[in-house]
Amino acid sequence: MKLAFYAPMKSPDHPVPSGDRRMGRLLWTVLEQAGFAMELASDLRSFDGRGDPDLQQSVKRQGEVEAARLIEKWREAPDTAPDGWFTYHLYHKAPDWIGPEVCRALQIPYFVAEASHAPKRAKGDWRTGYEAAVNAIGFARVVFHMTVLDGACLKPLVSAENRLILLPPFLDIESFREKAVSVDIGNVLEKMGGRQDVKTLLAVAMMRGGDKMMSYQQLGQALSLVTETGWQLLVIGDGERRRDVEAALAPIGERAICLGVMTPEELPAWYEFADIYTWPAHGEAYGMAFLEAEGCGLPVIAGNIRGVPDVVRNGETGILTPAGDPTAFARAVDELLQNDELRLTMGKRARAFVETERTLSAAADILKKAIEGAV
Repeated sequence: MKLAFYAPMKSPDHPVPSGDRRMGRLLWTVLEQAGFAMELASDLRSFDGRGDPDLQQSVKRQGEVEAARLIEKWREAPDTAPDGWFTYHLYHKAPDWIGPEVCRALQIPYFVAEASHAPKRAKGDWRTGYEAAVNAIGFARVVFHMTVLDGACLKPLVSAENRLILLPPFLDIESFREKAVSVDIGNVLEKMGGRQDVKTLLAVAMMRGGDKMMSYQQLGQALSLVTETGWQLLVIGDGERRRDVEAALAPIGERAICLGVMTPEELPAWYEFADIYTWPAHGEAYGMAFLEAEGCGLPVIAGNIRGVPDVVRNGETGILTPAGDPTAFARAVDELLQNDELRLTMGKRARAFVETERTLSAAADILKKAIEGAV
């Protein structure tokens, strides 16, 4: 069975790394593992981050042209046509102008993963994209939602004859750890002013504006309230807002050490060296770094927001605190710094959770059953 794959937010072969590109590639891999032959239908990017109606109309026209091209291509060579269409990450800022038209013309089923619905965008600068996203979600034979919150928001759009299925966030943790390289952590810390004889908190995130910057600000505020001594915060990441991040972490002084960017192969060493993964997760859809940390045996402290509860089990693999509450976040950090047994137990549970429940094979099984059943 052949599937056409499309990611309107960012194509899996886009040159700029991101969590979105990474999940797109993971979905492609899982669909192949499930036995589907894959074809990248288009790399047209429909993303509009500014709310520009003119841009949305322009992309709509490009999408119509692209859809017509694909329909003609596959009608002329029906043996090469897909049996279904799979769109990843569909919402008002990145609608799918291509897939529904192709599916109607070829009479093949339309599948969507990680769609989201924001009714407040029904009017305003993203109205065109909002309407397109709503229509596409309503048309989809199966809508795979990756968080419980998204499922609740999408449910009103899914008709009785179509299906809404939970596909929890997953990770190729075996490959992530197998590709790990050795890192001379002691040497790096010595150069950067860090220490090996204290408890280590870790955060991995790019230094950019918006939600990431807000999380850094919340992190600095919360950690300044921690009463325990003998700890440091290591931050892996970089970006155009580095100076602002350093200012946000200034309340904890020399305890904050910004290590810069690390390759994916270097990350496991730092996850395994650290004692606690800390990230407020303001505005996070769910956060792949949480799964990476847990998969390396690291307990998590995070804000209880949006899809974070779908990747961190409160009281089991970490502690979730009320969103935007620095005092509660600080108390959680103090608790795990003080309680070695609890911290280690949560780390073991976190590793087991990722290794058994958030694997490629688990995701492939969900996708295979749903797609083959629909086709």
